[in-house]
Amino acid sequence: MEERHYPVGIQTFSEIVRGGYVYIDKTDLMWRMQNKRKFIFLSRPRRFGKSLLSSTLHSFFAGHKELFTGLKVMSLENEWASFPVFHLDLSIAKGKTSAMELKDSLMWLMHPFCEEYGFGVKEDTPGKMVSGLITRASQKTGKQVVIIVDEYDAPLLDVLHEENLDELRKVMQEFYTPLKACEKDIKFCFITGITKFSQLSIFSTINNLTNISLWPEFSAICGITEKELSEQMQEDIELMAIRNRLSVTEMHDKLKTQYDGYHFSEDSEEVYNPFSLLKAFDSKKIGSYWFESGTPSFLVKEMKHFRTDIMSLDQLEVPSTAFDQPTEDMEDALPLLYQSGYLTIKSYDPELDMYTLSIPNQEVRIGYTRGLLPSYIGLKAADVQTGFAAKFWTALKKNDIELAMREMKSYMAGIPYVEGFKEKLSEAATAEGFYEYTMYLIFSMLNVYVRTQVKCAGGRTDVVVWMPETIYVFEIKVSESSERAINQIEANGYATQFTTDGRNIVKVGIKFDKVTRVPTEWTVKYE
Repeated sequence: MEERHYPVGIQTFSEIVRGGYVYIDKTDLMWRMQNKRKFIFLSRPRRFGKSLLSSTLHSFFAGHKELFTGLKVMSLENEWASFPVFHLDLSIAKGKTSAMELKDSLMWLMHPFCEEYGFGVKEDTPGKMVSGLITRASQKTGKQVVIIVDEYDAPLLDVLHEENLDELRKVMQEFYTPLKACEKDIKFCFITGITKFSQLSIFSTINNLTNISLWPEFSAICGITEKELSEQMQEDIELMAIRNRLSVTEMHDKLKTQYDGYHFSEDSEEVYNPFSLLKAFDSKKIGSYWFESGTPSFLVKEMKHFRTDIMSLDQLEVPSTAFDQPTEDMEDALPLLYQSGYLTIKSYDPELDMYTLSIPNQEVRIGYTRGLLPSYIGLKAADVQTGFAAKFWTALKKNDIELAMREMKSYMAGIPYVEGFKEKLSEAATAEGFYEYTMYLIFSMLNVYVRTQVKCAGGRTDVVVWMPETIYVFEIKVSESSERAINQIEANGYATQFTTDGRNIVKVGIKFDKVTRVPTEWTVKYE
């Protein structure tokens, strides 16, 4: 089999086509989308193909028919007219801290278009420049213009709770206003971002945008579906299977577990993370590639402003109305975690108008426990995985729970909880759930299979840990004794369901001190 070329880090449609890179054909969905509405907004997580879709639209509206030879759109489009295209990537305006800096950045971004269509008199603001460009381009070409704005929210995401938010937001409001005022001169307008447009309150003047982010018919417009993987990338799976000495079926299953599972509507096909999947095919290794590019800084900062307990992200319910609240006024982090890719839709109840959200796949679960959650709490994966890990792991393997708990006590006493979390910590210190998920995080970082709130006939046990030879059943107390915790395990039969497993079973009752936040006593019983 020939070696295939993957467009890792390449988001320009023309370069992918001319370079002979692997390309998953989404042009039929693109064509239907641009025929559906005139003004469209699409939200997807970072590195999920928004920029490639924007670039594909650019080539389509610029009339570059030769780039689409052999693709699905060729049987759908008849005219292939060309229009003036203003394609703006606002990630270039990220990190600006003053209104003047942001204005300068936006106007610099539009400078190449001014060189083509002319500079207007007294166009001293970004909005005036946008308005003038649209008018002049339409007059010069005799055609309507196409507007493509990629990462529209980038300039504001990092300042959502900063003092300069209002001044930067006013700049962006003025910048976007012409998109409605110049409607007669616009053929098509496409805007992408992570957060939904209503959440930054900057689109109040262009209320003609249609948000297709949750539309089932476009749920697979970004990402790679199971069908696309099987029909268009079977050769890639085979090449990777050979390198990893696995069968094709085994390789496919590993890819599915690691990268599949995203749903972008209640009736969505499951889709794979395209960035990570292509990186895996390119390197021939399973890895957490989406998180190697870093946890979004805006998300880590935002977590400090929410009351939401994000210690566990499985089977969480959120009303659809929560998605449309302004981010700066949100009290629930779940919609933002969904838009950022940490959660995905698992089901929808139309009667209650409620979505159930969960972590989509193994890659996100690893990134959550080693990236987002440690940043939110203050734990560092490296700290867990070095000195503490070796001692704790060794003690557990020897079934020396006494030594393991002493090591945990010593480690937890030194956790440097971050600012912003300390306030939450003071509220949570009396809640058993806080300690459940601190333990969950520690075990997850050690690559140990762990679950919290495990259901059984007698209720829910706090933490269950599966080791190669032993299953540990933990019950946690704050205001009661460890002996009381053990009695609860036995009275409710928390360990009964594991007796047929074949492994040793160890029951552990733990009491945490609400002031020092460390385990102060523990009682151990062996089956």
